[in-house]
Amino acid sequence: MSVVPVFLYHAVSDDPPPWLAPFTVSPRTFTEHLDVIADNGLTVIPLRRLVTALLGGPPPPPRSAVLTFDDGYADFASTVAPLLLDRGLAATLYVTTGAPGGFGRPSGGGPFPYVAALSWRQVRELDAAGFEIGGHSRTHPQLDTLPQESVREEVAGCKREIEDVLGHQVVSFAYPHGYSSGAVRARVREAGWTSAAAIRAASAFSTQRDDPLMFARLMVRADTGRERFMRWTRGEGAPVAPFAEGAATRGWRAYRRTRAAVGLPYRALRA
Repeated sequence: MSVVPVFLYHAVSDDPPPWLAPFTVSPRTFTEHLDVIADNGLTVIPLRRLVTALLGGPPPPPRSAVLTFDDGYADFASTVAPLLLDRGLAATLYVTTGAPGGFGRPSGGGPFPYVAALSWRQVRELDAAGFEIGGHSRTHPQLDTLPQESVREEVAGCKREIEDVLGHQVVSFAYPHGYSSGAVRARVREAGWTSAAAIRAASAFSTQRDDPLMFARLMVRADTGRERFMRWTRGEGAPVAPFAEGAATRGWRAYRRTRAAVGLPYRALRA
């Protein structure tokens, strides 16, 4: 069965803040990635084509790829969207609803302070331009460490806020930091999301057998070298979903929950 690289980006910028820099690629690098995707014969498809396959529909075309972007940084509108529109490429943008207009407040408001965020006006414009807008929670917490009522508000509240702004249904969700659990996925399904993007083993290929509520992605970081990215476009160099949740994943979740319960900080995977 063919693998599908679902590429995960965050910021595309030449001057990210230090905390975001490891998860940022430059505009030049991003353009090179688009060239590599084209040169290696991949067809970029809308996420819904993959999700349709995961839900039992027709398989995606051979040699397909999907582009996704997390958080909702302003550089998507200023840098990424023009490059994608010029090439006629689809993408899904997962926005954190507590962030639009708030990343760059002098007070440091919003979940990611001192970073320019998309405004709701820009989100509406991107939606009108054909980009899929998905949800990424309200405040970007690690959902699998929260009480269930808090998970419901993060998941369902995010959906409600985006739909109120756009005036139509949205169905694609991405877990903050890539973390989920069976209980979290149940709340996602309950809220009406039909797909949810995860990060499995940090990076993995999706396939038609993947779970639509935790499908795998390949995280593109600042240290993702050209050779590694090229291997991904050839369907090499990463695990293939689906695979069972391992003991290490369960243990890491238990550790994070314990620390969250007593108010101790811990470092999370950026997504």
